[in-house]
Amino acid sequence: MPSKKSAAVNFVLITVLIDITGFGIIIPVLPKLLAGLMEISINEASAYGGYMITAFAIAQFMCSPIMGGLSDRFGRRPIILLSLFGFSIDYLMLAFAPTYAWLVIGRIIAGIFGASHTAASAYIADVSTEENKAKNFGLLGGAFGLGFIVGPLLGGIFGEFGVRVPFYVAAVLTFINFLYGYFILPESLSPENRRTFNWKRANPIGTLTRLYSYKTIRYFLFALALLYLSSHAVNSNWTYFTMFRFDWSESTVGLSLAFAGILISAVQAGLSQIVVNKFGTRRSILFGISLYALGMILFAFANASWMMFAFLIPYCLGGICGPVLQSYMVGQVGPKEQGELQGGLTSIQSMTTIFGPLIMTGIFFYTTKVDTPFYFPGSAFLLGAVLLLIAFVITRWGLRE
Repeated sequence: MPSKKSAAVNFVLITVLIDITGFGIIIPVLPKLLAGLMEISINEASAYGGYMITAFAIAQFMCSPIMGGLSDRFGRRPIILLSLFGFSIDYLMLAFAPTYAWLVIGRIIAGIFGASHTAASAYIADVSTEENKAKNFGLLGGAFGLGFIVGPLLGGIFGEFGVRVPFYVAAVLTFINFLYGYFILPESLSPENRRTFNWKRANPIGTLTRLYSYKTIRYFLFALALLYLSSHAVNSNWTYFTMFRFDWSESTVGLSLAFAGILISAVQAGLSQIVVNKFGTRRSILFGISLYALGMILFAFANASWMMFAFLIPYCLGGICGPVLQSYMVGQVGPKEQGELQGGLTSIQSMTTIFGPLIMTGIFFYTTKVDTPFYFPGSAFLLGAVLLLIAFVITRWGLRE
């Protein structure tokens, strides 16, 4: 049984790795695709990029609880496969898009089917024990990080042949991932642990309300919302900021994201468990949030390209708090609600992604446009640091409770 569970973890980690690689490929080329398609500047394109992410997030916010509930009813495997197939169609639409409207529609399709992360997290919860739960979620985070190493590097390389080429590559990779899952990935949820699908529990508000009923995780839900919101100072803004502030090329953006992926993989795949064993859950979470905030402040005031690479180190080291906090929350619900929990957490992430990109790319554009009364390209990072400090206080309250 342990060897089968170990093999199952490896299967889903490879699935997530290929999935994230396909997603990471398009990141370095999206700003110039938007700028060229709409004939606007890079900093103005950031606002339209924010709208695309918001469209994706709204669709994912509405559909992730449904997918999470369906995975509790029918199993993780079919939901993962459906998600991967939907993403492959999305990438093809982005590759052939003649207008900005096509890009938005493609992102909405991706949001509807974007449940592979939810189902993958529930899959890990299914096959993990109390002893290795934090380790396995750390490995899942490592797979995400590794995907962001390979993906942006490939995106930077293929982007040299045209801004649309990486989208074709992403579509092929995602479809290969679909075939891999169809023939290799086993089911993780046993029939006795499945529950009846309920529409009331599958709507995003109902899911969040039910999550709020778990008193031990209430504080952490608010803290996670702030963490997710602040992350868009980097996630939604990095490519536009570095291209505008330091005139980076697609390959340089890809290299920076790959470096970040290496750091994230090292932190989440191994360091998180070591830190928890040595310092305990409470200190690990608070230390991670502190490093996140420090990284944001350093990004805000960086005035040279090498600084952005150097300051990625403290920022990415902050990743130790993610798997530790998620592992704690997983332990507060039963095996029949793991899909619902992961769907709810994804809904929180999606809800913040509705507003995060609009806020962070909006403040970046406002503080960099020609007639701005306050020129400061690092404004989004500074706002992110403030949100993280608030999350630190809320998390500390929760840990005391």
